[in-house]
Amino acid sequence: MPEARELADFVRPELEARGLRVFEISTASHEGLRPLTFALAEIVDQARAEAPAPEPARIVLRPHAVDEKGFTVTRRQDADGVYFEVLGAKPERWVRQTDFSNDEAVGYLADRLARLGVEEKLFATGAVAGDEVRIGSGNGAVVFDWEPTLLTGSELLGGPRGTDLRLDDRLRPSRKEKRAEFHERMDAKAAAREELWTERSSGHWSDPADEARAASDDAGDDRA
Repeated sequence: MPEARELADFVRPELEARGLRVFEISTASHEGLRPLTFALAEIVDQARAEAPAPEPARIVLRPHAVDEKGFTVTRRQDADGVYFEVLGAKPERWVRQTDFSNDEAVGYLADRLARLGVEEKLFATGAVAGDEVRIGSGNGAVVFDWEPTLLTGSELLGGPRGTDLRLDDRLRPSRKEKRAEFHERMDAKAAAREELWTERSSGHWSDPADEARAASDDAGDDRA
């Protein structure tokens, strides 16, 4: 376009007076593109030469420990008493995904927590049946009374689909009832042992090996 060339000739002196390099190019005929390409390459080479040398990046790899479970269990205490706080990406994500109005979903959550090792960690931290456990922190934490029997698995899953016997209220006595049942069981065992020792000391029963030796001695006396 003759008009464009004339305009370029008109503005060139002004641009060069400002210290700018001027390249007249044509996108139609590709005139002037090669000198422009060389000029751009010079600018890139100059920028690279003036740039500071890049510092070598130091990559640090920190593998997880072999026994790292990805969660923590901490014994805490507030105005309401002692509770155990469970924090970790997996358990907190699982409780957010659980529909607590669905017994089967709650039972599945309990199984996942047991497989992850939350139950064992609660035992190791000192938790006992009936203690308060909070998964998560703050107002978003899920709070429940811990039942170690949740470790028991397949034998309790024989009910109809959508039910979980581990969540049946009849199988979830209060802390006071569980302690009373435990003491009654221990007392019954102690009484049974005492009765057995009393009968043995009174001669009501004896060791089978002693009876066999006595029978052998009686047989020898008869032969004599």
